[in-house]
Amino acid sequence: MDKVFVYTMIGLAAGSLSGLLGIGGAILIIPALVLFCGFEQHLAQGTSLALMLPPIGILAAIEYYNNGLLDVTAAAIICAAFVIGAFFGAKFALGISSLVLRRVFAGFLMFAAIRMFLYPGK
Repeated sequence: MDKVFVYTMIGLAAGSLSGLLGIGGAILIIPALVLFCGFEQHLAQGTSLALMLPPIGILAAIEYYNNGLLDVTAAAIICAAFVIGAFFGAKFALGISSLVLRRVFAGFLMFAAIRMFLYPGK
């Protein structure tokens, strides 16, 4: 299958799910790059991080803001801390094997899914 087509489909799916559920990068793009494009874990994560550099969620964020469903203060604080955390997280990730990184990533997804299923919150 043509890589441009696969990348486009991954982008459309991630963008749609991002606008719908607030997910995309880690939950969809990384596994899709590993499973469908043959990327190794480090390359998939680096590629996914690069997608966040431009304001890819800006149109969806504007929609949520216009509907009173965006906490600007929380977003700004989390964003600033995210920059620092991402730097140190990348340093750590690059120091471990791709297999370990993939298993840690999968474990996080399973933990998050089980927690959300068992404890749905409000």
